[in-house]
Amino acid sequence: MEELSIYIVTSNCARNIIDVDLFAAHLFDVLPASSPAPDLIVLSLQELAPIAYSFLGGSYLQPYFDAFVKLVKQATAKRWNESYTNVVKDHIGMTALLVFARADIANRLNEIDTAHVGFGFQEMGNKGAIGAHLKYASAGQPSLAADLTFVAAHLAPMENGLLQRNRDWQSIVERLVFTHGQDSPHNPSKNGHTADESTSLLRDNDHATPEGPEKSPHNLFAPNAYLFLAGDLNYRTSNISPLKDDHARFPKRGATPESPYHYSHLLKNDQLMQEMREGRTLHGLTEAPINFPPTYKFSNAAQQAARQALENGDSEAEWLWSTHRWPSWCDRILYLDDAAKVRQAGDSLEALTIKPAVYDALPLLPHSDHRPVALCVSVPLRRLAAPANRDLTTDGPSVSSSTQTEGPFQIDPQWLSRRDAARRKEIVVGVLAYLGMTWEGNGMVLASFAGLIGAWMVLRSL
Repeated sequence: MEELSIYIVTSNCARNIIDVDLFAAHLFDVLPASSPAPDLIVLSLQELAPIAYSFLGGSYLQPYFDAFVKLVKQATAKRWNESYTNVVKDHIGMTALLVFARADIANRLNEIDTAHVGFGFQEMGNKGAIGAHLKYASAGQPSLAADLTFVAAHLAPMENGLLQRNRDWQSIVERLVFTHGQDSPHNPSKNGHTADESTSLLRDNDHATPEGPEKSPHNLFAPNAYLFLAGDLNYRTSNISPLKDDHARFPKRGATPESPYHYSHLLKNDQLMQEMREGRTLHGLTEAPINFPPTYKFSNAAQQAARQALENGDSEAEWLWSTHRWPSWCDRILYLDDAAKVRQAGDSLEALTIKPAVYDALPLLPHSDHRPVALCVSVPLRRLAAPANRDLTTDGPSVSSSTQTEGPFQIDPQWLSRRDAARRKEIVVGVLAYLGMTWEGNGMVLASFAGLIGAWMVLRSL
């Protein structure tokens, strides 16, 4: 059966422009040397840029986006001599999502749609999620396709922020809404990949829905779609911050599984696993087994040592943790296989499921206190069943058009007006942050002040 290979990376950028050469040299470290070039590369980025640039968007964010486009171009050319096309580049505040398709298959992607939700302060995008929904069609068999939804998210921080993280997940389900390229503020054209909130017009009364159930707005639990959620989900390994001497028990590099300093003992306290078992968050999603150490929070000394270690050929520097945070698996990638049920395929039964091949952490890079995390999967293409009044005569596994994973929460009818209101606040905060927290903004303020003083002196002399 034809499959689509996808490589997903989540990375908290700590509001810094990345070192492209260094990151490119290690972007695919977790893949076996014999791995072929993936069909799609997906980047989930958190804290992409300082808040002023993130909230204003547009040209202010361009250098940060350009760095990642260059990163993928450089890394893929060196490893596989392949070129990739950037088909999605969008953000919500400080969280961004980029999707790249190998150049020879990029024209098989269509129906690209994006959606945004903020759940930071006053529902602004200092914390939030950006999603992209797209369809991939087989070249040889156009009736075979894969509906794909990718979500990049950044949830509430701190050890004691567990309940807020769960509420952030609820906000994603309720207010991350795809509108199929309707003329809405967040989809100014039918090419969702060109959307950028910084260039959107804000409206309050755009809730039009095209005719037909297949065109109705939907949340991330789309019928028959593969869903991937990647980001700094911020779930920790304790409900309280470390006490004075707790850092002495933090995981150590080189510890064996029998040692109390092995990270596996800390993993038992992972909030996300506990909350998922209790059915309180990320309902229905699955995560591949974690066989890598915590990805957060590394100290400043660790970040400084990371560059030297990588330049010396060591993929890991010593685990130097910040003592005021519990080492935790904040950076995660999970998935939902909506058609995981068994399908009839001729005379045999076949499960159309996501197949994870690699789930691992990349090396610590000097620009961040997080280690990036990567997931490599293959997903089988599916043939959607025809409506009841049509005869489907082609062979192969199919998915009923009525098949749908029920989401844990319903779409909030006010999702659009709430997002628009928050976007207005982001623009105000972005302007104030730009004027007060950037050199360029400070220069504008000083120049304006000097101009006012000069004008006053001229007027006095008249």
